[in-house]
Amino acid sequence: MNEQPIADALWRIYHRAERPLPWQQRDGNLPWDDPAFSERMLREHLDESHGAASRITAEREAQIDWFWHKLGLQPGSRVLDVTCGPGLYTVALAERGCHVTGVDFGPAAVAHARQLVAAKGVADRCAFHQQDVRQMDFDGADFDAALLIYGQLAVMPPESAQAVLRRVARALRPGGRLCLELLNPARVDKKNSSWWYTDDTGLWGERPYLHLGERFWDEESRASIERFLILHLETGQLDEIELCDQTYTPAEITTMLQTAGFSQVDHYPAWDGLPLYDAAEWHVYVCIR
Repeated sequence: MNEQPIADALWRIYHRAERPLPWQQRDGNLPWDDPAFSERMLREHLDESHGAASRITAEREAQIDWFWHKLGLQPGSRVLDVTCGPGLYTVALAERGCHVTGVDFGPAAVAHARQLVAAKGVADRCAFHQQDVRQMDFDGADFDAALLIYGQLAVMPPESAQAVLRRVARALRPGGRLCLELLNPARVDKKNSSWWYTDDTGLWGERPYLHLGERFWDEESRASIERFLILHLETGQLDEIELCDQTYTPAEITTMLQTAGFSQVDHYPAWDGLPLYDAAEWHVYVCIR
């Protein structure tokens, strides 16, 4: 154990800014495309003991049925899965006959998705792009539907979110539909809090580390800011990671969707009654281009 680097890191923690500013690092600095982090995140996606990264199988199956009806899907429909992760929704839709294009920043997630569709025998109906969704370009692709779920639009500042919605709208055919899922702003925890724990291996590394977490609510921007300080105990390396989560009222997101090019926005609080463990935490929007 390197005591001096650890001591230096602890002083850096002690002298940290009292609270970070929202979007200080623009789009946060979670290392989504780092291969090692991506592998660890993949484990969380595939862990059926919780729904923190991807929903468990039974809940995804209920959502797929809902998508099928609300998005007007049928065999042969072309679907864009934005932030597709390890392809769990992609393969389920492909098994029903859809042709699905997935986009995700994580190399391990995209590799798993490709392996999964091959194992399920639906690789001919699926394509995956490892890419930041803010740079994706499917203009004129004429998809029938798109998914942007589990609050992923909220981890970027509003101007980036607006740009992504425009990109999705331009990827859809006239009459194409988007399903967008965002946190219910009335249910977002607005209390400041802090927590810490130690672990031998986990999301933040494969060797012993100390995790110090802080959460702040910024009323002016109506965004939460999480700061993670990860002290790697064998080396004294200190990682500081910040993640913002923007909230939107139904009126605000409706205006953004209309600005992006959607002519109709239908709002479904609490996942329209689906049996999801956290359904009340979410608002779902089905938007028609």
